[in-house]
Amino acid sequence: MNIYVSNLSYDTTDDSLQELFEEYGEVASVKIISDRETGRPRGFGFVEMGDDTQGQRAIDALHETDFEGKTLNVTVARPRTERSDNGGYGNRGGNGGGYNQRRY
Repeated sequence: MNIYVSNLSYDTTDDSLQELFEEYGEVASVKIISDRETGRPRGFGFVEMGDDTQGQRAIDALHETDFEGKTLNVTVARPRTERSDNGGYGNRGGNGGGYNQRRY
């Protein structure tokens, strides 16, 4: 089970998060997400647990609990969606508008 953990302290490490989740079962992997440009943690990460029952027990026990001075949000991670190359503007085509645009 892949678990999404948000509202992490910027001081939280992969090791400390793994130790927290190991209280509920075997942890396959932990990844705290960092900003690409600064390298600073972004305050969220993912914990992979091999057993769904143990993962759900960890979610139930840790959601909205205090860890390293912050109240955690712990949920089942949603599958990652593919990002398009259009910057989030949908299928608008070429010229999307603006001031002084001629209308024929």
